[in-house]
Amino acid sequence: MSIAFVFPGQGAQTIGMGKALAESYPAAKAVFDEVDDALDEKLSSLIWEGEIETLTLTQNAQPALMATSMAAMAALAVEGIPIDKAAFVAGHSLGEYSALAASGALSIADTARLLRTRGQAMQSAVPVGVGAMAALLGLDFAAVQEVAAEAAADGEVVQAANDNDPTQVVVSGHKAAVERAAEIAKAKGAKRAVMLPVSAPFHCALMQPAADVMTEALAAVEIKAPAVPLIANVRADAVTDPAIIRELLVEQVTGSVRWRESVAVMAEKGVTEFWEIGAGKALSGMIRKIDRSLASRQVGTDADVKAAIDA
Repeated sequence: MSIAFVFPGQGAQTIGMGKALAESYPAAKAVFDEVDDALDEKLSSLIWEGEIETLTLTQNAQPALMATSMAAMAALAVEGIPIDKAAFVAGHSLGEYSALAASGALSIADTARLLRTRGQAMQSAVPVGVGAMAALLGLDFAAVQEVAAEAAADGEVVQAANDNDPTQVVVSGHKAAVERAAEIAKAKGAKRAVMLPVSAPFHCALMQPAADVMTEALAAVEIKAPAVPLIANVRADAVTDPAIIRELLVEQVTGSVRWRESVAVMAEKGVTEFWEIGAGKALSGMIRKIDRSLASRQVGTDADVKAAIDA
């Protein structure tokens, strides 16, 4: 059995995530303390006792989800499952930063600060109400690329942003263009087109101001070679070179998250089981749709950690 550790993106956040881990494992509590210190605020209090509307703000959700994933990794390490038990790491959008922290390429403190900066930059890149995202269900990535090309008009941007699985591709861009894409997709046979409750149009050209911010922020931190290869979002292939990782993290801000291809590549390289480290189970659902022969498990609570050890 070959395992990949995969890390969730925005949308997986819930109030109380990681609390049971912190109560059961001092090493997991230390992760939340480190993130609190890095941000000079009690983000852990927001995660465990705050309001979901505040936690869902991009600048909070991104470091909070990373902290929860790293707390789960700390608990696994205590139980004798270190990072090198995985053949690969990968993450969905912000989850790529969690994957890099888990593999030792980034420190937890630097990752927390980078994600706070990333969240703020992505939120401020486009005025509220100007952009939008929509999930198109029932069309593949190539078909959605054609839809996006047809929907773009009068200088407006709309791109295929997330290739999640064979049945779901997300488009992102100017609100009017995204709405046109939704209608065109339905006319071309999409089962549904769902506008997403997001505060900004992520992973499209409108995020270029945020990419510029991240270029500067990433230049100021040390990136080491990861302990296990990273399957990068925008390349859907393994990378270990710190300089390339730095470039791809910038490219990721405006580029497509190639999750379907990333999972397929890991499967081709021998991975048979995926452990979703942190909050939620969205990635496991996508993985099942990509290849039903692949096994998956969630590792986000103390009970999950015990179950993983038993397995």
